[in-house]
Amino acid sequence: MAKNLLIVESPAKTRTLSRILGKDFNILATLGHICDLPKSKLGIEPENNFSLNYQPIKGKEDTLAELEEAAREADTVYLAPDPDREGEAIAWHVASQLESVTTADLKRVTFNEITEPAVLDAIENPRELNLNKVNAQQARRALDRLVGYTVSPFLWKTIARNLSAGRVQSVALRLVCERETEINGFTPREYWNLEVSLTKGKRKPFTARLYKVDGKTVVKAGERGKNKITISSKADMGEITKALGDATLRVDEVKTSRRRRQPAPPFITSTLQQEAARKLSYSPKQTMGLAQKLYEGVDMGGDGPTGLITYMRTDSVRVSDQAIQAVREHIENEFGVDYLPTKPVKHGTKKSAQDAHEAIRPTYLDRPPQSVRKLLKRNEYRLYKLIWERFLASQMKPAEYEVTTATIAADKLTLRASAQKQVFDGFLKVYQESIDSDEAEEQAAGRLPKLKDGDELTLKKLNPVQSFTKPPGRFSEASLVKQLEKDGIGRPSTYASIITTLKDRRYVELTERRLQPTDLGEAVNRILVDNFPDLFNVGFTADMELQLDQVEQGDYDWVRLLGDFYGPFMDTIDDLKDRAEEIKESMTEKTDEVCEKCGLPMIIKWGRNGRFLACSGYPDCRSTRPLPEEEERNKTNETCEKCGAPMVIKVGRFGRFMACSAYPDCKNTKPVTLDMHCPKSDCNGKVIERQTRSKRLFYGCSKYPKCDFASWDLPVDRKCPVCDHDYMVFKNTKSRGEHYRCPECKHTMDVPTDQTEQEHQQQPQRVG
Repeated sequence: MAKNLLIVESPAKTRTLSRILGKDFNILATLGHICDLPKSKLGIEPENNFSLNYQPIKGKEDTLAELEEAAREADTVYLAPDPDREGEAIAWHVASQLESVTTADLKRVTFNEITEPAVLDAIENPRELNLNKVNAQQARRALDRLVGYTVSPFLWKTIARNLSAGRVQSVALRLVCERETEINGFTPREYWNLEVSLTKGKRKPFTARLYKVDGKTVVKAGERGKNKITISSKADMGEITKALGDATLRVDEVKTSRRRRQPAPPFITSTLQQEAARKLSYSPKQTMGLAQKLYEGVDMGGDGPTGLITYMRTDSVRVSDQAIQAVREHIENEFGVDYLPTKPVKHGTKKSAQDAHEAIRPTYLDRPPQSVRKLLKRNEYRLYKLIWERFLASQMKPAEYEVTTATIAADKLTLRASAQKQVFDGFLKVYQESIDSDEAEEQAAGRLPKLKDGDELTLKKLNPVQSFTKPPGRFSEASLVKQLEKDGIGRPSTYASIITTLKDRRYVELTERRLQPTDLGEAVNRILVDNFPDLFNVGFTADMELQLDQVEQGDYDWVRLLGDFYGPFMDTIDDLKDRAEEIKESMTEKTDEVCEKCGLPMIIKWGRNGRFLACSGYPDCRSTRPLPEEEERNKTNETCEKCGAPMVIKVGRFGRFMACSAYPDCKNTKPVTLDMHCPKSDCNGKVIERQTRSKRLFYGCSKYPKCDFASWDLPVDRKCPVCDHDYMVFKNTKSRGEHYRCPECKHTMDVPTDQTEQEHQQQPQRVG
């Protein structure tokens, strides 16, 4: 029997660690937490210094018994859960459970990467449990429990049973709802730009843009500042085009400069989630699940299970000296000395970072993505490749560009033309960071002829462009993570669960890959913000995160933190107790609808799935039905093949589906079908809504698996007018708005405003 017992969180790690540590170690897993607060009651005693009443988690009895039996026979027990607050708390709970059953020496070990050097070094240099970390986790758990178990019942009394409020998730919901309010209240403002086609002699035309009028810089509507001007009407633009047509155009100045583009730092948790969403279309939850597998170990065939990346929950871009040396050697060997900076590139870590762990990077630089491709699942490979390339690029030389800008004088008007030429690719040879479409800016395109000061130019064409300011875009999952990080809401280990919780509770839904609050989410947010304005406030929540960090650093007592929070919080709860019925009454709305069963007026009430019509005679009459607009929106052109009744759209646990309107007499259901045949020529199937395992919506053929047609974007039964491709897809971007795009040649066209558009609007799939 092995004299050493190593206890980790995940069983996926055990094979990797067994290969490293050998037969002298018995390695067992806790499968996450083994102890927690009871589900049936609060489990916190505020009057007793906020004592937390932990108990073994139901279903973990066998796991705990196995750990105790192994600990009795061991000389040394190494506690090796993950190196974060949750991991420290798990180690503390395990130690508390084992101390009474074993005389073994209990030691805490952590490793940032599951490699032989890192693991052996951790075993040789164990440490004591970090009680400051444990207390920070206890404080967070207590705060979340106090809020959840106290505020959620308030939602039950005012909206509907079984709703829940989370201390951090509710703030994220507030961000999504406030963005929606901003979008709905947005008033577009008109502004104009002017593009001009110019030539020098007989050379090819080039494009310039209006830059200044009477020395004032032309900007879009809403931009303010000294010496700035907005062209806000067609009449104003007409005067400018007339003046330009009468003017002599002459090159005033030509400037050529070098611009460097620095590489992005290696990934931290938030940037990995953002970039995986942009480049790979992975949800934060999916990204973290894949990263966990890469960290814990992947079977490398003859080499056995191997951890391929460092710990994936981190907010620091710090990289170990050994890893820096290894990546510099790899860059020089693979790409040459021209791509290697003279000194290692230093990336700044933000002040609020805990800096407990390194950045996310590959553990072995002799395992490039291509060499392990056959050993990884497709999604694992794509994420590993992303991490690998980002890390390499972070230590390479900047990309360099030659930027030429020509300023052109035309009496009181000034034009500007620019061109950019890459002269050295640098880190771009390996990796290019993507950005959200909301942040994308039009790049200066085209080439400039050789120009010099004083050259006269000929005006070939004027192209006035009318534009309107656009509202801010809805949050994507990536941009919400970015906002949470910016505001200090949550921590690396919580971003994915925050968004997943909001979706699971149906407070938000993904519409065209953007987070949109549901009616239920809007109602929950309104109740929480109106009645708990300070608790569910971005600034308050961010300050609480900083205080938890101070607890971890030993600068703040966790019991004092809870005490400072609890008093004012309970005062607010006490003030609201007598107002619950009043608030609930304010949520109901009178209607002109009449109950079909008893003739009394119908009112609008709230349930777990949103608003519905209910008889005002409740509880004597329990008649309910969907809102008229919901009934209209959920209509389809399909009829039930079993009974002939109309089919309607419903939402269930696994997303949208069609159900017979005669339910419960007829329980027929089927997938949501687009009014479109499968575009594959040899298939007679129909296009239907489908979902991935991670519940992401896509569109596929009803004949799957015989037909493998699939599309992430909503297919539209319209041939491409350019390449004659069988179908186009519907897109909605901030820069272009709603439009169709050909998946083959990428040609785009506006959504028609005729009856075809009306048909398109009837397709229920648009709501995602």
